[in-house]
Amino acid sequence: MLQSKNLGATWSSQTIFVMAAVGSAVGLGNLWKFPYITGENGGAAFVLVYLLCILAVGLPILIAEITLGRAGQASPPQAMANIVRKVGGSRMWVFLGINGVLGGLFILSFYSVIAGWGLAYFLESLRGNFVGIDAQAAKTHFETFVASPGGLIFWHTLIMIATVLIVVKGVRSGIERGINIMMPGLLVILLILFGYALTTPAFSQSFDFLFEPDFSKLSSDSILVALGHAFFTLSLGFGTMMVYGSYLPRSFSIVRATLWIVVADTVIALLAGMVIFSIVFSNDLVPGAGPGLLFQTLPVAFSQMQMGWLLGTLFFAMVVLAALSSAISMIEPGLSWLEQNWGISRMKGAWLLGSGVWLLGLGSALAFNLWQDVTVLGDRTIFESMDFLTSNLMLPLGGLFTALFVGWVWSRQQRDEQIGMPPSWSGIYTVVIRWVAPILVAIVFVNNLIA
Repeated sequence: MLQSKNLGATWSSQTIFVMAAVGSAVGLGNLWKFPYITGENGGAAFVLVYLLCILAVGLPILIAEITLGRAGQASPPQAMANIVRKVGGSRMWVFLGINGVLGGLFILSFYSVIAGWGLAYFLESLRGNFVGIDAQAAKTHFETFVASPGGLIFWHTLIMIATVLIVVKGVRSGIERGINIMMPGLLVILLILFGYALTTPAFSQSFDFLFEPDFSKLSSDSILVALGHAFFTLSLGFGTMMVYGSYLPRSFSIVRATLWIVVADTVIALLAGMVIFSIVFSNDLVPGAGPGLLFQTLPVAFSQMQMGWLLGTLFFAMVVLAALSSAISMIEPGLSWLEQNWGISRMKGAWLLGSGVWLLGLGSALAFNLWQDVTVLGDRTIFESMDFLTSNLMLPLGGLFTALFVGWVWSRQQRDEQIGMPPSWSGIYTVVIRWVAPILVAIVFVNNLIA
């Protein structure tokens, strides 16, 4: 290993760090999953359970990952090696960092395929191709779109090129500059769409769907759903927050930053839900979750609305911005590892990793057409297998061992010195990171395996 620390890269301000972390956390799941599971599991009752899960799982592990990155001052694998060297412990903990690097790259390989769908739909909406489209036409259009291997590979390629072009310029000239455009752009578009949602006749219905508490809909399954989403929504387990933490100066408050990240991620998801379901309900469509909501239901809704062309184009622009801000965070841990540990220039490393991820992503793109009958893990397609491997195995294990390391290997004094946590919070955090968070993540892990 050629380097033991990062190469002098730091965030220019705490605000940009928070924006970058929020950009990583706010992805497609915020748009097509969280609003729906909230409405289906009791609205405000579910939000309350979800926030408790954030406090018990998401926030403590987020603090832990960022702290490990800042303490190790390097890419995830090297950061773990640096910390272990100082505090003692097995060098096997380096595999926690390696798991994060590989997890991020594996996720990006199929995430970029779906992000490509968003880019394609943005351009189609811009050209007015969804004006006047009905439900059957939208369904046929989507099925034809994903059945084209060349088309999916083309859009997957564009997303990977855009991702590489952003990260290749480094932290300040690349990631920061991209985030300074993408996150304000996403927020402005979201607020414009929210302003429109306020004028729709179904706004109150959408509000009730998301916020009216119905404790009768809460079940043990609802709690497991809340636990899982509290973990996955914050980009935990795949090295992003660790490498972003390594660029964080000592003068910046980790606790304050993580609170802002959690609040922003949750608020954006709920605002997106208000927008989506106000539009869906106003057009007498059935709410759903997943790609079908974004790529089949919403185009029909936009086609039936006044200014639907403009609003639809803005919406898919928001999808692209959310996807790209997450994509750059997935490749950065691996890129920092190549640059710091193997002496590979950032330019070469970015294109090398980008090409590798692109190649791996071909399997996911073809899983919707030419290779739809090819199975890898059980009866899962290549796309489903990559999703299962990362979401059900690698990420929960990464979060679990992060909590165990910070809770049990680090001493309380060493940990608190790095976090800068107020003494009144330290005792509570110790209990949560040692016992509560690991147990709950283990429950998520086991549930994902048997579900």
